[in-house]
Amino acid sequence: MQSKATTPEAYLDQLPPDRQTIMRQLREVILANLPDGFEEHMSYGMLGYVVPHTLYPAGYHCDPRQPLPFISLASQKNYISLYHMGLYEGSLLDWFRAEWPRHVSKKLDMGKCCVRFKKAEDVPLALIGELCTQVTPDDWIRYYEATVKR
Repeated sequence: MQSKATTPEAYLDQLPPDRQTIMRQLREVILANLPDGFEEHMSYGMLGYVVPHTLYPAGYHCDPRQPLPFISLASQKNYISLYHMGLYEGSLLDWFRAEWPRHVSKKLDMGKCCVRFKKAEDVPLALIGELCTQVTPDDWIRYYEATVKR
């Protein structure tokens, strides 16, 4: 469900109480571990972590007025979604899949770049923090230009 909130704090404040705690914890982990250069924004009704126009003036190819998206975090009706664009393919996805069972006993519920968590206690905060450290804004720009923006 897409939020109309205009700030990350407003987004978190509107969540049901049972989701607020884990969503705040996820936000803190992401902010504490993302390399310098990424910025937090509201993006497509979710918490977004982006490469700002100051680092990548071309912006997102789907809408160049938007900064280049990297990670999004959303509280959906039945689960929490973590969208990490670096998980589409390649070595980072392989690393994440290999690390998953070391952190979580449940099966990985994942789409192309979306990891879904049905329960707050299933969110591996340490693994998410480590995942956030793996890609710098420059790495993401290079990958994006080589594979997505052809």
